[in-house]
Amino acid sequence: MVNATMAKFGFPATLVAEFAHWVVLVRPAQVTLGSLVLASTHDVTAYGELPADAFTEQGVAVAAIERMLTAFTAYERINYLMLMMVDRQVHFHVIPRYSGPREWGGRSFPDTGWPGPPALGTAVTLEGKELKSLGNALKSVQSSN
Repeated sequence: MVNATMAKFGFPATLVAEFAHWVVLVRPAQVTLGSLVLASTHDVTAYGELPADAFTEQGVAVAAIERMLTAFTAYERINYLMLMMVDRQVHFHVIPRYSGPREWGGRSFPDTGWPGPPALGTAVTLEGKELKSLGNALKSVQSSN
């Protein structure tokens, strides 16, 4: 079942990885290169409402994300933000952090908030072919790890 938050972030077109309780989606607004959304597949609006198995599986999903982003962006830190102010179903924004810009697809992706909190308002927005291409690049890295 697709919940509203998954749909808002482009599921299934933005899908990078899928688990029983979680999906990993490319975030169209790339705060930094490799920004993702780790979204619950359940239609719940409180973290504590998730089934117990979802918490165990979240560890597996986070480890897969970190392996993938290490290979793709060589991040220096990583932030998991559970905001849920607009998009109500349980999800995390995954923001890889780095001190110098990363280049991909002929574009530069600086971490304008470094070393402080991520600057969510300065994202590089990807659409269409660019977004699909980034998703494919991440899937390729993920499947090789």
